[in-house]
Amino acid sequence: MKYFLVFLLHFSVLLYSQKNADVDSTSIYSKLATKNTAEDNYKNAIYYTQKAINYSEQNQDSYNKACQTFVLGKLYFDLNKNEDAENFLTESIAIFKKQAASVSYSDAYYYLGLAKIRKKDYSSAKRYIDKSLAIRRALPIPNHDLDDAITVQKGIIFRSVGKPKIATNLFNSIIATNPTAENTTIKAEAYYQVGLIELANNRYNVALNYFSKAFEENSKSKNIDQKSEIAFALSTVYEKLLEKNKAYSFLKLHLNLKESLRISNNQKLRIDDYDQFKESQRLKSIERANKELADEERNNKFSKLINILAIALISILSLLSLSLYKNNVIRTKTNLLLKEKNKELILEKEKTEKASRARSEFLSTVSHELRTPLNAINGITHLLLEENPKKSQLHYLASLKFSGNYLATFINEILEINKIESNKIDVENIPFDLKELLTDIKSSLNGLAITNNNYFNVLFDEKIPKTLLSDPTKLSQIFMNLINNALKFTQNGAVTISTTANLISENTVTVYFTITDTGIGIADDKLETVFESFSQGSVEINRKYGGTGLGLTIVKKLVSVLGGEIELKSKLGEGSAFSFELEFNIDKNSDEMSANLLNEDHSVLLNKNILVVEDNKINQMITVKMLQNKGANCTVIDNGEEAITNLANNHYDIVLMDVHLPGINGTIATQEIRKFNTSIPIIAITAISLDENREMLLSYGMNDVVTKPFSPENFYNVISKSLVLTSS
Repeated sequence: MKYFLVFLLHFSVLLYSQKNADVDSTSIYSKLATKNTAEDNYKNAIYYTQKAINYSEQNQDSYNKACQTFVLGKLYFDLNKNEDAENFLTESIAIFKKQAASVSYSDAYYYLGLAKIRKKDYSSAKRYIDKSLAIRRALPIPNHDLDDAITVQKGIIFRSVGKPKIATNLFNSIIATNPTAENTTIKAEAYYQVGLIELANNRYNVALNYFSKAFEENSKSKNIDQKSEIAFALSTVYEKLLEKNKAYSFLKLHLNLKESLRISNNQKLRIDDYDQFKESQRLKSIERANKELADEERNNKFSKLINILAIALISILSLLSLSLYKNNVIRTKTNLLLKEKNKELILEKEKTEKASRARSEFLSTVSHELRTPLNAINGITHLLLEENPKKSQLHYLASLKFSGNYLATFINEILEINKIESNKIDVENIPFDLKELLTDIKSSLNGLAITNNNYFNVLFDEKIPKTLLSDPTKLSQIFMNLINNALKFTQNGAVTISTTANLISENTVTVYFTITDTGIGIADDKLETVFESFSQGSVEINRKYGGTGLGLTIVKKLVSVLGGEIELKSKLGEGSAFSFELEFNIDKNSDEMSANLLNEDHSVLLNKNILVVEDNKINQMITVKMLQNKGANCTVIDNGEEAITNLANNHYDIVLMDVHLPGINGTIATQEIRKFNTSIPIIAITAISLDENREMLLSYGMNDVVTKPFSPENFYNVISKSLVLTSS
């Protein structure tokens, strides 16, 4: 009997422990939460998820705690409780950071980005969604389940911050895919978002087409919320097209769907509503008890208080009437004053906008008009230097060349700032070799390093892919300004350019750049202003080192245009460090031939027949002389009409076309030439203005662009490259 009791006790303990193992575990709580979520019983779902978090914490299971905290954040996100959602998602990310990368870690960033979109905090939203994508693509076995959803959300962000072109490209990449049953909602959203962009541009028929396709895709899913929004968009566009019956029909559908969603949301929270009802009933019973006590006391004291209450009531009514009268007078005066102030603010706003436009137009016009005579100055200086001048003249010519280059840089920087501020800057996305670009920049600035006795070095991370896709011209502007400043303000020191690959995936790489120097440094009170236009450390620095004060302004704006943010650390007398991070697409089909053409041998110009279309006599003389120095044969014409006729009747190897000509301009002349000759290279020669850009000129049929005032080396390189491409 004794042994039987011992056996029974052990068996009971074992049975109890197995029962607890089956009931009390993260997996069980997670399954219960999932089941209640599917049944729209969100209160129980939240309860069991919290139980799963507590259990994981008790067992020091950090990974499951992070996963369940993420699930809790997503539940609050689904219930539109945005603040709670952000708190739990942020907490889950903090725990995930100490774990190995996972899909749930990526999802936590994704939903945090969606929460920020709801709050219209698009900068934070883009950062979190990009982080989600980077984590997902860096996984050992990439999971692309959310790629399309992330692409759509990035498109929504770009549309919301006023970049419809980028947004449209992202949405079209989704539209071009063949949807599965799971992602029809995503494709419907892409159609809907493109429709909103077209509607904003008043292209109603195009918008109608996209909204109709969105409605059709949505019908394959059960997303009532999305269907409601699409129905409202269709109602709006039909109203714009004056089709009132259809507009009314879709508006009615929208309202019915909204009511259905409201009822559904109420059902999701029915437990909370029931608790609120019980609480209100309890409060009512308390109120009834208090009322009975008050009635009993009132009956006892009624005779004593009736007169006092009557007098008090009359006094209160009198005071209230007087207060209402005074408040009405004050409100009337305040409204009149606010209307006057509002009118003044509107007038000031209009004046400010008008002044800003006038400033941009003035600077653009002045910089444009200065380019042509400045091209003559630089060109003649180059020709004189090539003709073996006297030693006594070399100093003057070198000074003239320096002054011309300084003025050209100043004009270019003014125009660059105007383009950025006027949102007329375009970003290219072409293949380039980052290592070669930095090496070329180092070579071009090595002379300044030697002059100031500086150690000048480039540290390149070999993990960075050879060929990337971006805008190498704007990258060159950024590096030239930063490195030139570093070398200029450093003597007998060191300047270092370093690159580090932070995140590398199959298609993208994130590169961290740092330009450090051991120069004069920047005072603490100047760190916030060095990026402002025409700002330098002091008058003494300007006098000693020169410069326009525009370089860092351009750098900051160009880094922002390319998707980064520049940071500055500096100590006076110890040096400075500028750093920024950019994401690049990786070019998997690079063509090395295009890169080699940049260093073309100018001997290709020998005996070539070149048609120069230029109306300025001095520029005619300079251009012809520079080409003849390379052995080319030149024919000069000063207007577009004769250029078309001459080219139709004669053979030329290449055409140099000035954009601004008397009569028809160079772009129209190029269009006419392309009607009968599509092979001859045509190079645009222009003092480019704020309203012009390289892409616009190329769209008329031109092969390349040389900007006045041009450097002779660039002038020869562009022509040589076009001749080689034509012959290959």
